[in-house]
Amino acid sequence: MGFILDGLETESYDRQYSDRELLDRIVGYFRPHRGRMIAIAVMITLNSVMGALGPIVIAGAIGLLETNPATTTMFLVALGVSLIGASAWVFNYIRQLFSAQVTSNVVLQLREDVFNATVRHDMSFYDEHPSGKIVSRVTSDTQDFADVVNLTLNMMSQLLLVVMLIGYLLTVNVRLTLLLVAMAPFAALIALSFRRLARKVTQNARRVTAIINAQIQESISGILIAKSFRQEPAIYATFDANNRQGYRVGLTRGLTLSGIFPLMGLASGIGTAIVFFAGGLATRTNINPAEWYLFMQTVGFFWFPVTSIASFWSQFQDGLSAAERVFALIDREPKVQQTGNEPVGPRMTGKESTPELAAPPTRGRIEFRHVRFSYTDREVVLPDFSLDIRAGETVALVGHTGAGKSSIGKLITRFYEFQGGEILLDGRDIRSLDLGQYRQQIGLVPQEPFLFAGTVADNIRYGRPEASDADVERAAHAVSGGEWLAAMPAGLQTDVGERGGSLSMGQRQLVALARVVMKDPAIFVLDEATASIDPFTESQIQEGLQEIMRDRTSLVIAHRLFTVRHADRIIVMREGRIIEQGKHEELLAAGGHYAELYNTYFRHQSLEAIDTPHWKVNDAQA
Repeated sequence: MGFILDGLETESYDRQYSDRELLDRIVGYFRPHRGRMIAIAVMITLNSVMGALGPIVIAGAIGLLETNPATTTMFLVALGVSLIGASAWVFNYIRQLFSAQVTSNVVLQLREDVFNATVRHDMSFYDEHPSGKIVSRVTSDTQDFADVVNLTLNMMSQLLLVVMLIGYLLTVNVRLTLLLVAMAPFAALIALSFRRLARKVTQNARRVTAIINAQIQESISGILIAKSFRQEPAIYATFDANNRQGYRVGLTRGLTLSGIFPLMGLASGIGTAIVFFAGGLATRTNINPAEWYLFMQTVGFFWFPVTSIASFWSQFQDGLSAAERVFALIDREPKVQQTGNEPVGPRMTGKESTPELAAPPTRGRIEFRHVRFSYTDREVVLPDFSLDIRAGETVALVGHTGAGKSSIGKLITRFYEFQGGEILLDGRDIRSLDLGQYRQQIGLVPQEPFLFAGTVADNIRYGRPEASDADVERAAHAVSGGEWLAAMPAGLQTDVGERGGSLSMGQRQLVALARVVMKDPAIFVLDEATASIDPFTESQIQEGLQEIMRDRTSLVIAHRLFTVRHADRIIVMREGRIIEQGKHEELLAAGGHYAELYNTYFRHQSLEAIDTPHWKVNDAQA
């Protein structure tokens, strides 16, 4: 069993729920649909009545035909049985119709809840868990949750049928009926013994499905790199290994769940044999052969629903394990915790009438006070970081990889929780602010900007869906005068493709800058956004940055000289600490770590820029 389950560990946010907890949670999703559920219960009852009435009518008809075998009697009996069957079909159809409506509504609500919880998780959650596994829980597990509903409704129908058949059998022979009822718990005991094993193998099946989904998604997303390194056979081999593990786990699950039915068949056979033997003995005393025959006919109808009810618990684990995985994703506690919900006003531009605002305008002063931060318990990124960024100031962070530059940007944007100290916005702890309003005042351009499927205009409008076409055009022309649009086949209506794949990296950055202009934030964070583009596009971005940084607090995280040299202040970092700060000329003259970076990296960029024939840099930038 060990080799079958290799790699199927639970996620860190998984938790164990008792059956009672899961059932209470599931019932909560059905409470808004009480009316339809009552109608379903009525239809189940009527359908069960028809199901039980069938064998009872046939049994009574046999005795009637013995005394009056006329054609008219036979016709009436046949008509009665047909009407019973037709009525059962109608009741079952109505039940299935209402059940489909309720199930669809419940799955709809559950998916909305789990997706809403997923998108609200902090960035550390996505760092730790592959997106394919998350997608599997949002889609596959929520759909499998519907099986719980259907199983429950079928179980209710079968339970009513058994109760009615027992009532009829009591009228035939009390002793034999009690004997039959006494054997029913043994069938239930057999089924319940599979409960834990069924839950375990079902959970393993879902985990391996999530692994396969994650690997497929990763392979497709990285297909360009895979092809460039000729690694198609390698990713197929990985998929094949995961797929074969899925086959083994699925086979184990199938054998486990299907094993209940042969055992139940054996139990029902033994039970029928016991009743048959006891009934044979009874025919010598208090039951005539005709009643005994009718009793045995009805026993055949009795065992099927009893078997279904007993096996229900093993099948029910399939739905419960799906519900457990979904609820674990919903209940995962976020690491980023707000202590308050104070309003955050728009950025201060000098045009606002402060008394009319619901909250004071955001000036953009950011203070780090002895902040301690680590992604994991093993390594501290910022041991004791303090920095005061004045409102409207442009601060550049430089340093080798791993110095902690990007972490500062991620803390400002509130993507991660810091473990000690304070971060203040205009003197207020950012943990006490309304998170949505706070992030509305932050414009982020990452190193690899993400564009959503649609046009360039759609992506610029992303932060302000209500913006007009004229607003979008103004935002686009605010970046480098809009000259970059000339390279777009259809201008603002150019389709960007999946993840922006139809555009170059530089074009994506320009779209991202225009998106920030449209958002009009008080604080701007540029995270190494010019590290992977050509010098010509960088010059266009520099022109766009002038517009974005005007009257805004700006944090520039970069390795490029032209991105940082004109900053109001340059912060030089090493191992999460500030080792130098000042202006470009001052730091060069000091001959410290910044001068070392300049001589080994920035200076090469400067010479490269001079040698570029299409370098469009004005005197202010050069």
